[in-house]
Amino acid sequence: MNNFWSWVWLFLWSFAFIAYLFALFAIIGDLFRDRKLNGWWKAVWIIFLIFVPFLTALVYLIARGRSMAERSMREAASTQAAVDAHIREVTSTTSPTDEIVKAQQLFSSGAITQQEFDSLKARALS
Repeated sequence: MNNFWSWVWLFLWSFAFIAYLFALFAIIGDLFRDRKLNGWWKAVWIIFLIFVPFLTALVYLIARGRSMAERSMREAASTQAAVDAHIREVTSTTSPTDEIVKAQQLFSSGAITQQEFDSLKARALS
């Protein structure tokens, strides 16, 4: 029976330690993501995280938790916008035939010269 409770305590402390590491890495990542906090304050937070880790992590999450979540949401929105822009850029490519048809319409309307049409056609076919 004693062996069973030893395993329970081992799992409990392992879970607490891993949860603490997740919080610690989130705090350190947030410190370096925050552009409003100058380098000295970042260094102070890091020093306190080294010497008084649990108390500092708790104080940081209480004092800066809301702004931490806002920075995280802004970063996620920025990343999503970049991914969406890249997907639009990649999927909006037209076939060479479409490009030649557009160039022909521009040439027919007089918007481009024969030389420009030939250049667009060569670029579409390359």
